[in-house]
Amino acid sequence: MAERDYYEVLEVSKSATAAEIKSAHRKLARKYHPDVNKSPDAQKRFAEIQAAYDVLSDPKKRKLYDQFGHAGANAGGPGAGWPGGAGGGAGPGGFNVEVDDLGSMFDAFFGGKGGRAAAGGGFRNAGGTRPGAPRPTPRPTPPLEIELPISFMTAARGGAERVRLTVDGKDTSLEVKIPPAVEAGARLRVRGVDGRTVLLRVEVGGHPLFRRGEGAKAGKGLDLALDLPLTIAEATLGTTVTVPTLDGSVDLVVPPGSPSGRKLRVRGKGLVDQTGRAGDLYAVMKIVTPDPAMLSEAERTTLDEIAGRSPNPRSGDGWPASAKATDKR
Repeated sequence: MAERDYYEVLEVSKSATAAEIKSAHRKLARKYHPDVNKSPDAQKRFAEIQAAYDVLSDPKKRKLYDQFGHAGANAGGPGAGWPGGAGGGAGPGGFNVEVDDLGSMFDAFFGGKGGRAAAGGGFRNAGGTRPGAPRPTPRPTPPLEIELPISFMTAARGGAERVRLTVDGKDTSLEVKIPPAVEAGARLRVRGVDGRTVLLRVEVGGHPLFRRGEGAKAGKGLDLALDLPLTIAEATLGTTVTVPTLDGSVDLVVPPGSPSGRKLRVRGKGLVDQTGRAGDLYAVMKIVTPDPAMLSEAERTTLDEIAGRSPNPRSGDGWPASAKATDKR
């Protein structure tokens, strides 16, 4: 069966850069790795991807492949011969090249000077390599990547998680140390079965009160935030409230006339990383309005009187003159 075009295997064009080839290999190797892809042809596809990358990632091998195809890429490999002799004749399964082309081909592949396949040339080994030439180093097995879901509190404080996985058909478990303040998306590198590298991509669960960061820094950094519900009276008149933290609670003073969205800062009560740096905790005020069905007629009248004495919050530049409150009761 004819071998597939290596560029087609890696799903790149023949003008692809080295970086594009590397990126394509990484994506496909991860997709078809036999440890994560259980389809019947995964092993074959993975080997095909590795073979294509081995050639296209090496400038010399790629040049030979572009010029002579698979035969050029395989030249000099273990047991590779030159059917038809040095004169350029093609034996079974061989290909026709002139002697000069053959010499330049070996030069490009081995980095030699003036080598030719003629009698008396420097290619004496049956395997196609010159005596003393270094043997190619086997390409290391790519790391196995898996997801590691952890709780919000484990991500905040750090700890240890036991991970169960199957590597090369073997069931095993690993104990993974989680650094404090680890972020979602972080990769933890550990040694797995038989020294195999395992990359664990962290996924952090949510929390009923706390969230990490605010705005553009949501999910990142050492700062924490939580919503602080307040009644209309508390926000208007001011009060003192008890707010939870990761390691206890603190009392916060709410200034009179606090609007919804104002943040109260508690220094040093955010996350603490493994270097000892600490973030802050922000309590974000959220004014909770009463249920209209629970208001008495007297309370409604009082609210109407307060509204009548208060300035229109929708006045000023940009607001139309008609943007005033109307009684919807």
